[in-house]
Amino acid sequence: MKEFKAIIEAYEQYKVAGKNTALATVVQVDGSAYRRPGARMLVSEDGELTGAISGGCLEGDALRKAQTVIFQQKSMLVTYDTTDEDDQKFGVGLGCNGIIHVLIEPIDYQNTINPIELLKIALQDRVFSRLLTVFSVKYSKQEQIGTKILFKEDQTFGDAESIENSVWLRIEEEVNSFNSTTHIIRKYEELDDIQVFYEVIKPGIRILLFGAGNDTIPLSKIANVLGFEVTLVDGRKNLAATHRFPNANRIVTGSGDEVVHELETDAYTAALLMTHNFEYEAQVLKDLLPLDLPYIGILGPKKKSEKLIERLEKDGPAVNQNAIYSPMGLDIGAEGSEEIALSILAEVKAVLAKKQGTFLRNKKGPIHD
Repeated sequence: MKEFKAIIEAYEQYKVAGKNTALATVVQVDGSAYRRPGARMLVSEDGELTGAISGGCLEGDALRKAQTVIFQQKSMLVTYDTTDEDDQKFGVGLGCNGIIHVLIEPIDYQNTINPIELLKIALQDRVFSRLLTVFSVKYSKQEQIGTKILFKEDQTFGDAESIENSVWLRIEEEVNSFNSTTHIIRKYEELDDIQVFYEVIKPGIRILLFGAGNDTIPLSKIANVLGFEVTLVDGRKNLAATHRFPNANRIVTGSGDEVVHELETDAYTAALLMTHNFEYEAQVLKDLLPLDLPYIGILGPKKKSEKLIERLEKDGPAVNQNAIYSPMGLDIGAEGSEEIALSILAEVKAVLAKKQGTFLRNKKGPIHD
C-alpha cells in the first residue's frame, strides 16, 4: 500500500513537470523471486525510479527497457529467467531461481483511466477492489493489452473496449465467480493462451492507537514507515498532540466512553490499548468488542486483560476473546519501547495476513503461497 501511494505521488509530480513515465508491473512469477505479482515501479524519462520490482537485481535492465517503452509509446512484456546459471547477464548473481514476467506500460497523462489513475480510484476509499491486467507470454514480442479494468464493489472502471469481446465475456464470468481475496492469474488456452492477472487491492492496515504516552511514539513512527494509517486516541490533550505524533493521520481526544464512537473501523483495523489507564481501557474495550475487529491488543500482563474481561462480564454477556491479544506482540525478547513496538506491529501484520509469525526456515515449501 505504501508503495502504491509513493508511485501515485511521484506520478502527480511528473505530470506537473511534464516528464514522460512508464509503469513496470510484475504480472507473473514461476518459482521463487524477491517480489511477487503486483509489485510495481514507476520510471521517469530521465531515469528516476519509484517502487521496486525486485531486490535491486532487475531494476537497471527494467529501467532501460522502460525508457524504450516511453520513447516508442508501446507496452512490452519482459521475461527474466533467474533459473539460468548464467544470471550474471543481468549484472549480478540473482540466486532467485524463478522466472519473472514484467509488463512495462507507457503512461498517458491525458487518459483518465490509465493504470495509475485506476490505482488512484482503487485507493480513494477503504473498499476491496480487483484490478485486471491482460497480457500474453506466448506473444510477448507484441504490444500488450495491459492494465485496463478495475472492479470496485458494483462499479467497473476502465477501457473494456480495448479487450476482445470473447476475452471480456470470459473475464466477466470469472470475476462474478470469484470468492477469493487473493491474487489470481488465469491462462485461457481456448483464447489463444491470453493471460489475466486478477489483482486484489485491499485497504491498508489501520491502527487505532489508544495511548499518547512516550512509549507509543516509536510505535507511531514505525507504523508510518510501514505505510499503516494511524489514528491516535487519548483523553489527554497535552499528550495527544501533533508535535508529539507528527506521523499520526488523525488525533482523537476524549473520554473513554465517547472516543470509540468517533472512529471508523473495518476488517483491516487493529486496536492497540496502551493508555496505562485501567478504567479508560475498560470503557474503550467495552465499545470496541461489538465492532468485530480482527485484532484488539492489550499492553501489559495477562492478568490485566483477565481483570478487564472480568469487569465487562460482570456488567454484561460473556466476552468473545477470539480477537483479543494479550499480552500483545510476538515473543522476540523485546525490551524497551522501540522493540516492543516492533513486536506488536509484527503480530498485527501476521494476524491480518492470516499468518502464524513463525520462523521462515521452518516453513516447508515456498515463502509465498
